Amino acid sequence: MADQQALVTFSTPASMREAISGTIGSLAGVTYLSDLELSARADALGAADVVLAWMPDRELRGPEEYAQLGSARLVQLMSAGVDQVPFGRIPEGVPVASNAGSYAGPMSEHVLAMALALAKHLPQRHADLVSGVFDQRTPNREIRGSVVSILGYGGIGRASALLFRALGARIRAVSRSPVADDWVEHVGAADALAAALEGADIVVISLPLSRATRGAIGERELSLMRPDAVMVNVARAAIVDEDALFRHLVEHPTFQVGIDVWWDEPRGGPFSPRLPYLDLPNVLGSPHNSGITETSMVDAARMAAANVVRALSGKAVHHLVDRSEYLG
Repeated sequence: MADQQALVTFSTPASMREAISGTIGSLAGVTYLSDLELSARADALGAADVVLAWMPDRELRGPEEYAQLGSARLVQLMSAGVDQVPFGRIPEGVPVASNAGSYAGPMSEHVLAMALALAKHLPQRHADLVSGVFDQRTPNREIRGSVVSILGYGGIGRASALLFRALGARIRAVSRSPVADDWVEHVGAADALAAALEGADIVVISLPLSRATRGAIGERELSLMRPDAVMVNVARAAIVDEDALFRHLVEHPTFQVGIDVWWDEPRGGPFSPRLPYLDLPNVLGSPHNSGITETSMVDAARMAAANVVRALSGKAVHHLVDRSEYLG
């Protein structure tokens, strides 16, 4: 097994290298593409038994380097979402695995923080105080006894459900896979979306973005929700119709939304959303950082590396991606 090779295509700090190499090192040599001269990249890509990547299109240099991955037994992603992966460029016979669930802990805390802030009207009451208004009479909402609908009951969805349940909420879920938690009141697949939205006090979006889920929350779905519902999106912005949500927020000022993922996220430049969401008093935003904590990247690297170990050991790999859900 010592002649097996693992290739990491993204730049990593020392802490992540230690997590990756410490997990994989007993089974394979670990090479970091960023350490190599341009002339050595082709050989490293061609020799890789497994590849650990983050954003392949930023890390690989065009179709030629993708083609050199043809002998790899696995492309393991650091990210939980895979909508940004150019599956058409990765050789067809090479399996691709996501890092699903690796950021579930910190992201579920972020979900709860946003939901609590909005349910308790903290942004609005803070703004009132700044303007000199001391509104002690307007009631806020309790989580205990509320109905929380989780759209996407994977790692993030279940971790969020556990936190809400600890506060006494009732949980509904929309999931493609069976759910073993007997304390979840309502479980259904995508065709149960309407039932999950109706009557929910809080809606959490933790679905993957695929052909099937793009635009899944539009004008009709928003109209099914309570006029004073709270919605939190930590998945992908494109799951929600941008224009429909903005109109809904303007027309229903008691409806609130926490947005961690945006339709027009910058790559290093200023943030300038197309629609003035942040001017609305019923919006609470964060800069797509729900999964970023001091330890989350190292923990995610270790989890991804553990899946690589399964591939190197001939064991079943977790979280394999069905390309057909993203191609076309």
